Amino acid sequence: MEFSDKDPSPFCLRGQTALITGGATGLGLGMARSFVAVGAHVVLVGRREEELKRAVQELGPAASYVRCDITNLGAAGQLVEAVTRAAGGPPDILVNNAGIHVKRPSLDTTPEDFQAVLNTHVLAAHALTRAVLPGMISRGHGSILFIASMASLFGIPQVIAYSAAKSAHLGMVRTLATEVSSLGVRVNAIAPGWIDSEMSRKAMAGDPARREKVLGRTPLKKFGDAEDVGWAAVYLCSPAAKFVTGVVLPVDGGVSIGF
Repeated sequence: MEFSDKDPSPFCLRGQTALITGGATGLGLGMARSFVAVGAHVVLVGRREEELKRAVQELGPAASYVRCDITNLGAAGQLVEAVTRAAGGPPDILVNNAGIHVKRPSLDTTPEDFQAVLNTHVLAAHALTRAVLPGMISRGHGSILFIASMASLFGIPQVIAYSAAKSAHLGMVRTLATEVSSLGVRVNAIAPGWIDSEMSRKAMAGDPARREKVLGRTPLKKFGDAEDVGWAAVYLCSPAAKFVTGVVLPVDGGVSIGF
């Protein structure tokens, strides 16, 4: 994908830095590929250095990484500083993508299970959002993207903590959008459907009936791939979406409207 400096695409992100949590694999890596393709520099954040190194090698010179556990909430400001050093400039885009998954019946989900999921999806996302916002507001420009889920939109069994966390994302998006959009920072979410990824394969492991149920209610009759979410992320963070804030965009093959 090529863009002319004289006639740039409205989807072009040249010169912008995107901080992507959980960026080394799955949806995070798919979004990173798409951001790099439209000219952005991506900084991948995660805990596993070998995965981060492999992802950066694949993505090339427009990518770098910072190893960090985002659930260390007090270090969010230091993380933003490290990302700024790695990219040679502050983040213009924050993608709150990192997450963990606990699949078991509600009665078997312990308070510790629940807290771990909330720490990653909700508290860490808030801490990092809070750390990037002052700079975005001072520059009058920024985009924050939360990766929600079908579990934000309707009931899915055996994922009560995950459903609670992803539902919280919708409230966070709406409240943040009302607070900071007038200051130049747009806040949106993507709700992926069933995407072929390590996490989705784990969620359906040993449960063929669940897999068939998902495909049966998906109008497109297939799983998506990470780049489907990546291109939606490019749109929401690009000038093409300059009048879009506070929305939740399903990228789901029609699952959320299917029967």
